[in-house]
Amino acid sequence: MTKSSVQTLLEDIRLVSEHHWQIVEAVRALVRETFETCSEEVKYGGILFTSGVQFAGVFAYKGHVTVEFGNGAKIADTLGFLEGAGKGRRHIKLLSVAHIKDKQLAEYLPLALRAATVA
Repeated sequence: MTKSSVQTLLEDIRLVSEHHWQIVEAVRALVRETFETCSEEVKYGGILFTSGVQFAGVFAYKGHVTVEFGNGAKIADTLGFLEGAGKGRRHIKLLSVAHIKDKQLAEYLPLALRAATVA
C-alpha cells in the first residue's frame, strides 16, 4: 500500500480518537527509531511493519491500541507483557502513550523481528 493510505488511516484514527492517534504515532516513532529500514502498509485495519519480513502491526480499537506480533508465540516473554493464547499471535495492549515505556515495547520489537525471521 502507499504512504497516502497510511496517512488516510491515521487521519481516520485521529477523527475517532485523538488519544488513540497519539498512541499509534508514538508506536510508529519507536519502530522508526528501532529499525534502520522499516516500511509500513495498511492491512487488516491497521498499520503493519516490515523490515525484511513482516514482524508487527499497530491497531486502534474502540477502547485501546494494540501492537500485535504475528509470531509472538515464539517470543520468550520474560517481561510478562504479551497477551493472547493462540497458536501464533501475541499482542501488547496500550491504554496510553506511557504504556509504551511501561510495557517495555522497545524490548519486544527486536524480539518480534527475530521471531518472524526464524522458521
